[in-house]
Amino acid sequence: MEAEQNKQAWNTGAYEAWLHRFGLPEEAAKKIKQDPGKRVDMVLSYMGELQGKRVINLLGSNGNKAVALALLGADVTVVDFSSDNERYATELAEAAGVRLRYILSDVLHLPEEELSSSYDIVFMEFGILHYFQDLAPLFQTVNKLLRVGGKLILQDFHPVTTKLITSKGTTANIRKHKVTGNYFDTSLIEKEVAFNKFIPNAALLPPQKVSLRHWTLGEIVTAVASQRLFVNVLEELPNQSSDVFDQGIPKSFMLIAEKL
Repeated sequence: MEAEQNKQAWNTGAYEAWLHRFGLPEEAAKKIKQDPGKRVDMVLSYMGELQGKRVINLLGSNGNKAVALALLGADVTVVDFSSDNERYATELAEAAGVRLRYILSDVLHLPEEELSSSYDIVFMEFGILHYFQDLAPLFQTVNKLLRVGGKLILQDFHPVTTKLITSKGTTANIRKHKVTGNYFDTSLIEKEVAFNKFIPNAALLPPQKVSLRHWTLGEIVTAVASQRLFVNVLEELPNQSSDVFDQGIPKSFMLIAEKL
């Protein structure tokens, strides 16, 4: 039921949200082409030379990162279950003049022919893991996608931020943090879908809800390692968008693992 609820939410208004957030695909493509490396940011340093590499972006959403990777020379496939996301990403890739293969599917129900151990990189980033109620099947799929020696590159929000700390305040002087959560809570929570804030007059519309499960860092690392993926890097990161806000608090993490 939760998976169907999430799928429905992501197919109700996402395209319009991306138009409002990024502009028409032609406008967004022009910006990405100016500096595709910047759009991928620090992840790029872990990917190495991308020319000719096969990259699969799981839950790749609107295609912004995937198109940037394609502009850098990668052969990119996106997997996502939102037709709204597929529409924006496909139009974005066409406007940018790159080929982007988009598989409209639940990640856990990919066609068998895709699980051929042929990808150099599996890429997942920001707001991904909390859509899964069990991480083992996800990373089992990652293992089946990667060639031997291929990399999982995962960047997501840090559990300390998502599970434990509430931050309020719009300036550095009044920014306050409280420990309001239970780090070890395993329950599902219901929230508004992430793109809702980009929809004009969203407050006037019935909010789309998704069901999420936030994981601890230990659960994430264990789930990756349990699927014969060797963890090379686990880097915990501060706020990357501000030198002022949230000092001393881990806001995201980067995990790099290799298929043995």
